[in-house]
Amino acid sequence: MNLEVKPYLTRIGIDNLVKTNLETLNLLQQQHLKTVPYENLDIMRNVSLSLEIPDIYEKIVTRNRGGYCFELNGLFSWLLKTLGFAVVDYMARYLRDEPSIPMRRHRVLRVTCGGQDYLCDVGVGAVVPLTPIPFIFDTPMQRGNDVYKLEKEPFLGNVLYERKTTEWRAVYAFTEEEQLDLDYIMPSFYCEKHPDSFFRSMDMVHIFTEDGRKSVANRELKIFSEKNVEVITPQSEEDFNELLLQHFNIKI
Repeated sequence: MNLEVKPYLTRIGIDNLVKTNLETLNLLQQQHLKTVPYENLDIMRNVSLSLEIPDIYEKIVTRNRGGYCFELNGLFSWLLKTLGFAVVDYMARYLRDEPSIPMRRHRVLRVTCGGQDYLCDVGVGAVVPLTPIPFIFDTPMQRGNDVYKLEKEPFLGNVLYERKTTEWRAVYAFTEEEQLDLDYIMPSFYCEKHPDSFFRSMDMVHIFTEDGRKSVANRELKIFSEKNVEVITPQSEEDFNELLLQHFNIKI
């Protein structure tokens, strides 16, 4: 399969890219988060996932679907490398709301641009930085209404924190061992198939909007904006499918 960059860029609402610089990297991540939904709908419907790039491309670019971290960050890594960015893929532990240290089941990217390394991530189904975070430690960084920082810890390695009000909360942690695409097959299989997997617990869909985000959890849609939160609860399977099409452009 001959994969082309242009349809992918069109999919995320970008017409032309001039340079592989920080401005472009910021635009790519922000647009990706606003156009390609995070979703686990195939997992919930027992549709097996493929992490082969042509298959992810067909799902996300051709069929206009979304995916979860192993798919989204896997394809985003391919796009960045194809455009000429230097990318290293890592495995991370997702820490938000975890009572203890969890297994590594998240994929993140380190992208070098203009002599600086950046943490890039388009594969989280929650609030995450809309633009890349530089590898600068112990320094709070504003991203929209949210504040983030990176810290080093002896066991966890590099930890991304977010600040809610005055309290810092860990998002995820990663160490700097480069991973190959095949290294994500086993944790992805666990996420798909294991009965204890969080990804098998309920339908989850998430996308950013210009003034907030839209999230589905347990078939309830919440539309977050700067002023309020609207809640929509579908009454039937047909209502839910229509909700997916209307708000996320996903056709089941």
